[in-house]
Amino acid sequence: MTMTGTRRIFGRLAAASLAVAALAGMSSPASAQSGEPIRIGFSMALTGPLAAVGKSALLTMQIWEADTNAKGGLLGRPVKLVYYDDQSNPATVPGIYTKLIDADKVELIVGPYATGQIAPSIPVAMQKGKVLVSLFGTAVNAEFKYDRYFSMIPTGPTPKPAFTKGFFEIAAAQNPKPETIAIVGADAEFGRVVCDGARENAIADQLKIVYDKTYPPNSTDMAPIIRAIQATNPDLVVICSYPVESVAFVRAINEIGFKPKMIGGGMVGLQLTVFKTQLGPLLNGFVNYETWLPAKTLESDLINDVIKKYQAKAGAEQVDPLGYYIPPWAYAQLQTLAAGVEGSKSIDDAKISDWLHKNPVKTVVGEIKFGPLGEWTTSQMLQQQFVNIKANTLDEFKDMSKQPILAPANLATGKVIYPYEKAK
Repeated sequence: MTMTGTRRIFGRLAAASLAVAALAGMSSPASAQSGEPIRIGFSMALTGPLAAVGKSALLTMQIWEADTNAKGGLLGRPVKLVYYDDQSNPATVPGIYTKLIDADKVELIVGPYATGQIAPSIPVAMQKGKVLVSLFGTAVNAEFKYDRYFSMIPTGPTPKPAFTKGFFEIAAAQNPKPETIAIVGADAEFGRVVCDGARENAIADQLKIVYDKTYPPNSTDMAPIIRAIQATNPDLVVICSYPVESVAFVRAINEIGFKPKMIGGGMVGLQLTVFKTQLGPLLNGFVNYETWLPAKTLESDLINDVIKKYQAKAGAEQVDPLGYYIPPWAYAQLQTLAAGVEGSKSIDDAKISDWLHKNPVKTVVGEIKFGPLGEWTTSQMLQQQFVNIKANTLDEFKDMSKQPILAPANLATGKVIYPYEKAK
């Protein structure tokens, strides 16, 4: 594992800022900074199966770092990100956070990406009394109940069922209403949590669960699973999978010709451009979760500015070229911590936590209020459908008419094509 800085990016911005100030005969915000940087430590999946997301998140966090320093830093001090590669492996996380706090002496921390990595970071944060703003962890604090934990994911106060709630709402609105469901997920933290929520939703909707099993994480041969599900003839199928598994599921479903009435729900990876362009038309008909898309119901000048900066750097960094999935949230994750610092006028974790619990936070993804367990007080999880995709090209996925938002109703940009077979 190696620690990386962003001296090159910050150096260019600082130099440019000072040059402009000199020409104008005025001091720049960056030049007003004094003292040692406020160091913010974290782990990120830069290798392993989650690296496509982790690298995208890191680039956005570096953009936040540069933006913040160009505006004068926090409390008049520059900020510096200190990070290590957790290799997409939860087992590496406790050691990384212990090193960041005890050896590197970072003043603040934020969480890693993904439920499986966030869970083992919380005990370290608890032991050290640190505020922890996580990135896309589903119901991670339900067991710990740590009062200095804050979640950057729009699942709201009941995160388990919220993840697939929109999927079930769409299905319930069909005539005739579906009656049976299959639930399948990875035997890992995320898969178990989201499947638990899907089970709650299915029971609430009085659906008969005809298949309910897990599989080993990072499996690549999904054909036997799909054939077993097909044998139960479910109306609906909810899949709770990580990226490599999601791709394998889509391919197996198409190869076998399995056609339930609706399928998808909780598949991680189908939000990423690299997998979208790999799968292309094979995605048609899948209804799956999203967190943000550049749709007319969700865009704002603030978020568009972040996406523009991200896309300008994405090619050189060889990360997701569109950046619709994780960048808005990685930026908002650090904005949240910064709001706590500026609001409390302190880098004391207790004061930051107290301020975040009492005050709304303005971010690029909107205003956020946190509940007692650090979850959002309201949910904004999306369900969208892939439709009319004709090629494996980037342009297909820039066209938001091919990914209409179906739920929640107040953010919808289209209506479901149902059953699934009609969208093929």
